[in-house]
Amino acid sequence: MEPIVFVPGLLCTELLYTPQIVAFADRPLMIADHRQHDTIPEIAASILEKAPEKFSLAGLSMGGYIAMEIMRIAPERVSRLALLDTNARADTPEQTERREFLIDLTRKKDFKKVPHLLYPGFVHASREYDEELKAIVVEMAMETGPEAFIRQQTALIRRDDSRPTLHEIECPTLVLVGEGDTLTPPDLAREIHGLIPNSRLAVIAGSGHLSTLEEPAAVTAELTRWLSE
Repeated sequence: MEPIVFVPGLLCTELLYTPQIVAFADRPLMIADHRQHDTIPEIAASILEKAPEKFSLAGLSMGGYIAMEIMRIAPERVSRLALLDTNARADTPEQTERREFLIDLTRKKDFKKVPHLLYPGFVHASREYDEELKAIVVEMAMETGPEAFIRQQTALIRRDDSRPTLHEIECPTLVLVGEGDTLTPPDLAREIHGLIPNSRLAVIAGSGHLSTLEEPAAVTAELTRWLSE
């Protein structure tokens, strides 16, 4: 079976994909490391160095930005693409200002506050007080650590607008989003879907930004269908 490369989001680790790792345990799987560099092209290049020669590629949020970069530089290595809860646009001034605030907070040794500040935006409104889910988010953040967080935020501030090249993607593509995602809302997913020829859009009811953890059964079902396309 063809390998799957999963790329996590900002401050996320392999825990983001735990339900999918279990579901696709019969396949070769790689969880990409996106913590060592401070530009999206460098992160993409480092993933390609370690990835199998040909693979299915899935990225959530920041992982989607990286996946779109991989499609720009090595489309021949990707047999199918899944873009989950992500955005093809460059950072807005407001987003950059927020990132710089969080970088400054981290440099002032207050990194432990960061996942708690981010958590409400990461999940569906109905999960805001879900302590079990919040504990996973905090655990992923602590494993990522402050230095890697600053590198990730710097990469996101510098990222390019991916929209001009999305029409070049030819492999089967799933664009998936939680219906209650406030960080990368469904309209941004519809934009990506409209720009990638023959892509398929899936909107996951009851989910926010971390769809793989919030509605794992629904997301895994969509990924299973994607792998058969």
